[in-house]
Amino acid sequence: MTRTLFPLFAIGLSLMAWWLPAPFMALKPAIVPLLAVIMLSMGLSLRFEDFSRTLKRPWLIGLGMLLQFGIMPLAAYLIARQLGLAMELLVGMVLVGASAGGTASNVICYLAKGDVALSITLTTVSTLLAVIAMPGLTWLYLGQSIPVPFVEMLVSIIKIVILPVLLGVILNRFLHRALKKIQFLFPVIAVSAIVVIIAIIVALNSQRLAQVGPALLLAVVLHNLIGLLAGYGIAGLLGYDARIRRTLAIEVGMQNSGLSVALAIKYFSAATALPGALFSIWHNISGSLLASWWTRKHRK
Repeated sequence: MTRTLFPLFAIGLSLMAWWLPAPFMALKPAIVPLLAVIMLSMGLSLRFEDFSRTLKRPWLIGLGMLLQFGIMPLAAYLIARQLGLAMELLVGMVLVGASAGGTASNVICYLAKGDVALSITLTTVSTLLAVIAMPGLTWLYLGQSIPVPFVEMLVSIIKIVILPVLLGVILNRFLHRALKKIQFLFPVIAVSAIVVIIAIIVALNSQRLAQVGPALLLAVVLHNLIGLLAGYGIAGLLGYDARIRRTLAIEVGMQNSGLSVALAIKYFSAATALPGALFSIWHNISGSLLASWWTRKHRK
């Protein structure tokens, strides 16, 4: 029930945050701890064997990276050009497209009954590659390069994703029987936390949202949709099962748009940050809708 109502909770609280942003903006320091709690709850349902199985399929990780850094920046550039977006917005779209996978993708993958170990691995690997890929791709599409805060990104992934998941896996190994009795609570914790995080993101970007035009909204929706369809469709054509298809769809379609916003503001302008700000909201909502739909389908 919690997973299927996830989109309603996300949209409802997001509207409240947009209408009354101040209380949610005050919760900004809670984003990192909430993400850590989500990752811990996910780790409690995983085993070391899940990750060793994933690492034995390097071609699958390679496919994820190829889709991540091949399709998303190209799609961002072509969509922005076709819709005639201003140069500042085109730059912002390419920054989003060239970003690594976002940590929110791991949560959505968990709720969508995907391969969580694979999702976490892809997010970590894409973050490591982003230090080279992001400057290279922005130079390729925009004719200029930007420095990527590699150390900060890596530390963030270790603190928010790897350590909480590792702790959860260790606890699951030694307390498996006790944890099995309360395993039904883990999705409830994950849904509650991610809904609050989405609302905080909406509140923090409420002023920027007032500047969003229909063309940019369409561009962001199309960009996210292409990533989701490409990840799912190409994995399907290569013969992967539904669990892997869902995982690749989510990993490719959901970006670390927060990083693109930070880089846009630092090296370009506030207007350049608009695509990333809008993407950070939309990909969580579209991801929650997909997770809800796939959960219902999985039960049937």
